[in-house]
Amino acid sequence: MNQMVNRQICLRSRPLGMPKEENFELVEVPIQEPEKGQVLVRNLYMSVDPYMRGRMMDRKSYMPPFQVGAVLEGGAVGRVVASNGGPFEKGDYVLSMLGWREYFVSDGSGLRKVDPAIAPIQAYLGVLGLTGFTAYVGLLEIGRPKEGDTVFVSAASGAVGSMVCQIAKLKGCRAVGSAGSDEKVAWLVAEAGIDAAFNYKRTPDLIEELGNHCQKGIDVYYENVGGEHLVAALEHMNPFGRIVLCGLISQYNATEPVPGPVNFAQILTKRLTLQGFIVGDHFDKLQRFTHDMSKWIKEGKIKWKETVVEGLENAPQAFIGLFEGKNFGKMLVKLASDKEVPKVP
Repeated sequence: MNQMVNRQICLRSRPLGMPKEENFELVEVPIQEPEKGQVLVRNLYMSVDPYMRGRMMDRKSYMPPFQVGAVLEGGAVGRVVASNGGPFEKGDYVLSMLGWREYFVSDGSGLRKVDPAIAPIQAYLGVLGLTGFTAYVGLLEIGRPKEGDTVFVSAASGAVGSMVCQIAKLKGCRAVGSAGSDEKVAWLVAEAGIDAAFNYKRTPDLIEELGNHCQKGIDVYYENVGGEHLVAALEHMNPFGRIVLCGLISQYNATEPVPGPVNFAQILTKRLTLQGFIVGDHFDKLQRFTHDMSKWIKEGKIKWKETVVEGLENAPQAFIGLFEGKNFGKMLVKLASDKEVPKVP
């Protein structure tokens, strides 16, 4: 094999506050040739997700931190372009956690074959991937909604939030969501089919606005934002309600400790359950999720949006855009065409 170039994005420095492009570095290395029992994969799409911000800090958490100078990692879907007796054949589409690079060699560990006949391959990074799975297990296992419940979802037009809203509707619930633009609000109601949505950026009083849409209170709150959203939700939670703590994107770039909600006592007086969760703890439900979500997609019951940024070199911009509200649905970076197998000598 000729020494073709493999471009990768490394963490150049740890961000302080909002990440900047200078925290990332584009490097070029030769493409490795697969040894016996290995495959060479060309990534076609990669995912950027808010949780990656936490891994850019040098602190102990549920996942190890990214190392300065090392290639970043994240969800990616690619195509096998060469196989040296490896576990996959040339032309297979595979899902991995080896994004932020154009090519990688693997013995198959951590790779999963995906079927492009069910949905476009990039959907395995969103609605059919960890994003959809996060929505599914968070709502159904932690939120435990009952038919007729009111479910409120913050960041409802995001990749996870939009799935939560639609699954809630499929389970017979009333779904209410907040989003950051009128366009996103319109899509949630007209396309995703939720009962009510509002633009929180145009709301002078979030508590009052939420109450207008949840006049019978909230039974399940799916939390993606934190801050003022959590304060408002606590005001309207019904007794014995459940709060699913999935994310706190409003706090990820904070440079000082963030105080808790001023009405924290509502959790006690209303006998609420507030539970955080990590999707990796629930992989025993992955097969059930794949079955249900594939069925809903086939039946046309699930809609989704994608924001696609072209080129690996623009991955840092795409990642930063998550914290600026530039994504509508799932934020993806397209690295190559999925119409043909890239040619590798």
